[in-house]
Parts: sequence; C-alpha cells; structure tokens
Amino acid sequence: MGQRAVIYCRVSTADQSCVRHKDELKRFAERAGYEVSGIFMETGSGVRVDRAERRKVMALAQAREIDAILVTELSRWGRSTIDLISTLQELESYRVSLIAMNGDDVRPGDATWADAGGGSGRDCRVRAGSDQRAGEVRSGCCQGTREGSRPTERRAAEV
Repeated sequence: MGQRAVIYCRVSTADQSCVRHKDELKRFAERAGYEVSGIFMETGSGVRVDRAERRKVMALAQAREIDAILVTELSRWGRSTIDLISTLQELESYRVSLIAMNGDDVRPGDATWADAGGGSGRDCRVRAGSDQRAGEVRSGCCQGTREGSRPTERRAAEV
C-alpha cells in the first residue's frame, strides 16, 4: 500500500475549472504510487486563508489520516507567502508532505522545510529537477541560489 494522499485543486474564478487539475493529479498519484483517499476542489482566491475545502484537508492532516497533499503547484495551496510558510510548518508538525506535481514540493524532515521561507518572509521555493525522483529535492533562493546552483555575481544581486 502506498502513502495515503488527498488531491487538492483550486481555481480563482467561476469561469475556470478544476477538472483538468484533478485528472492530471489522479494520473500523477497513480504513477507515484499514492493511495488517493479524497479529492477536494474549490473556487476562490488563493490569498484567502479561510477556504472550506482547504480547512477539511488540514483537518485530515491534523488527524493524521493522510501522509501527503497533492497539488498541481504550490500557488494552488496558497498565494500568500506568510500563509504558505505557516501552513507548511503546521503540516510538518503532522508529518504531512505537500507535493506539487510541477516539482515544487516540501516534505517534513527534509532540510528544505527551512529553506521554503526560512523565516525570511521572501517568496522562496523548493524545486525538484525533472531528473530527480519524488522526495529528492534541492533548495533554492533562500540560500542565495536559484534551483540549487551557486550564485553568480549577477544572480546573487537578483535574489
């Protein structure tokens, strides 16, 4: 049996649909060996933190009924850096991973949890290269680098 996961899809406006995201995440979960125990879809701004379906997912995490939350990208979980860091820390306390299909993901116990914001308040991301297996992540901008590379003088100034 694989890890227990839920799929979380969010779109911003009523003229958008979660169907494509849901279908892509179901295929992703199957390929990665996740056992999907629920699919949560909602329409609403990613800046709002009081989204009903996301609260349900967090309740499952708190009850330790899931091991992972699958999203297409981290911005689908939340657009506010402060909220993202806060919920990542909460998920870490429950030992639940937030896995983004596009390779941005954070997992409890990885050094990358601290790199996903590091208390700096900057919008930093954890990236997994396409040649890496799920779970092998490298950190980026919070350490003055992009996607794990050493900063050049120009790139260091951009960070």
